[in-house]
Amino acid sequence: MLTAGDPAARPPVPDAMPRPVRAKSRRDDEGAPMDLVAATERLRPLERAPGLLLAVSGGPDSMALLRLVADWARAAGRPRVEVATVDHGLRAESRQECEAVVRWAEAAGLAATILTWEGDKPVGAMQERAREARYRLLAERARTIGASHVVVAHHADDAAETVLLRLLAGSGIAGLAGMAPLSPLDELVLARPLLDVPKERLIATCRAFGQRYVSDPSNADARFLRPRLRRISTALAAEGLDRGRLLRLAARAARADAALRQMTDTACAACAPRATAQGLSFTAAALAAQPAEIVARVLGTFIDAARAAAPGPRAPLRLERLEELARRFADAQARRSPLKSSLAGTILCLDSAGEATILPEGDRRRGRRAGGKTLGQV
Repeated sequence: MLTAGDPAARPPVPDAMPRPVRAKSRRDDEGAPMDLVAATERLRPLERAPGLLLAVSGGPDSMALLRLVADWARAAGRPRVEVATVDHGLRAESRQECEAVVRWAEAAGLAATILTWEGDKPVGAMQERAREARYRLLAERARTIGASHVVVAHHADDAAETVLLRLLAGSGIAGLAGMAPLSPLDELVLARPLLDVPKERLIATCRAFGQRYVSDPSNADARFLRPRLRRISTALAAEGLDRGRLLRLAARAARADAALRQMTDTACAACAPRATAQGLSFTAAALAAQPAEIVARVLGTFIDAARAAAPGPRAPLRLERLEELARRFADAQARRSPLKSSLAGTILCLDSAGEATILPEGDRRRGRRAGGKTLGQV
């Protein structure tokens, strides 16, 4: 549905990108529209990018981003910018909405294209599969046009919701850090310049521009988790779990995660990992005195490295199973006994001398059988 928003109707990613915490000014009032000065401050990390691809759904968040970036990009020396909107084909009106985004982008002086999610759609986990398809299409388009960054309009409310979702899922420190301003996306960079901007401010920005936008009914569909969380957010805020506290938790978790990553890097180097024909080997004895958190992170790093060159899709590396593997690994080291275990499409072998090897599993060991079922289905 189209809604009038006016009053009438791999480039390198920094290891520890600072969270956008700044002193408020009148220009930063939560309900005040953003202007070019506020936008320029947030877009400064993108000034030297060779090209930007804006992901625009047509909602008020991404339309505010589009209008602000269009004005910002007019200055000399700014990156070239293109808009992409994804037609997931999940609603009858989705094509019309994408065509509206193209018109609005062109009216703002930006080239735009529609990316279409083709093929059969999944029956379950629809939002997750749609998200995967969306980012795959965006990354493909960015590479085609030579853009280094895909820019999205995730805002402060999205960031707080993500932390709450991670709490519900029992995430570790890295998960509780939530969204980062810059993060890897398939050898590109995913940029979120509006993470400190509340949604109401982006709606006000659309109104200030007289910019129409799309209203997606799935954002209020109680079949999905995020809309259900929004329905109880007022009650949670009344008990103290408001947006500000969730974002402070994320910032503190991000600081802790950055420190743990530094410790992990040091521990990885001490293990002297060596590439082999099939995977990698490392000196496990170097982990004997490390805390359990660092052991788990080092093993996760080496598992990812070992399966990076393996063909086919990667099995998910689940935190609970990684923590259990780290516990068994530490116990085996303490007893100086060998260990052989599989996780996320790899096999870890530890010998009694303290040397370890991680190899990718074959198709059969990843759970495939003649009938096409996985081990968990038989």
